[in-house]
Amino acid sequence: MQISTSQLYDRSSSLMQKLSQKADKLQIQVSSETRLQAPSDDVVAYQRLATLKQGKADDTATKANVSLAQSLLQQSDTTLTSVQTGLQQAAELVLQANNGTLTDANRATIATQLKGVLSNLVSLANTTDARGQPLFGAATGDSAVTVNADGSVSFTGTGTPPPIPIGDDQSIAASDTAARVFGGIPTASGTSDVFAILSKFAAALDAGGSVKDAAGEATNGINAALTQIGSVRGSVGARAARLDLVSDQLTDTAANRETARGAIEDTNITETLTELQKTMTILSATQASFTKLSQLSLFDYLR
Repeated sequence: MQISTSQLYDRSSSLMQKLSQKADKLQIQVSSETRLQAPSDDVVAYQRLATLKQGKADDTATKANVSLAQSLLQQSDTTLTSVQTGLQQAAELVLQANNGTLTDANRATIATQLKGVLSNLVSLANTTDARGQPLFGAATGDSAVTVNADGSVSFTGTGTPPPIPIGDDQSIAASDTAARVFGGIPTASGTSDVFAILSKFAAALDAGGSVKDAAGEATNGINAALTQIGSVRGSVGARAARLDLVSDQLTDTAANRETARGAIEDTNITETLTELQKTMTILSATQASFTKLSQLSLFDYLR
């Protein structure tokens, strides 16, 4: 079989070109530390990589939601602690007022102090969260509670805010409505709210005279309110603990996903450098051999 000069040149040129392209590719893999440069490098691996990257994007959004929910629950717990402190102050004022030796002027002074506690509780109820929204707001309304012209306090808006999604068809209520926190307090005459209980006793103090019966009713109402606030805080704590678990799971999943991604996408520097050196050696030998063959005087007579 006769091998023409042009055939030998073409084959040698093609081989050197392939070796040069392979060397370039290996050098890029080393410098970029990325094994896959295009889908054609490994179609199956690229599809798997796309799935991993989508999972990472989804979990990033979920992590943001979890962080937001954790922040809201932490703020709720802190605020509820202040509410408990306010109610305890109110209970102490009721106890002071239920002293038969006090004058009407003394009781009026206590009424003023109690109204200060009430005002502070209204402010706590209308606390805004990091998003600028009412922390204890309902599904509607720009605030949680409203002080009416007559001084009474009413709950603003209706419904419950939608829960925050935390992945895999899971969601969590990151806050409680003001009605849940401050309302529905059981009393001898039915249910009431914290604001009405304190306002009623403050009015009894301003009216003068004995407040024994009113003090007993107020004390029972405040104690019931404290029990309810404690229950809400317990629920907040349970939800926060759940979020901690979800956060840990996301962290573990992210670590496993990164390991899988690295195995698919990252360059194995040691192996790639070894392959690059091998390729360059072959390329160099091929180039040297081609140069020698092309210089032979009897090149055209090779068979």
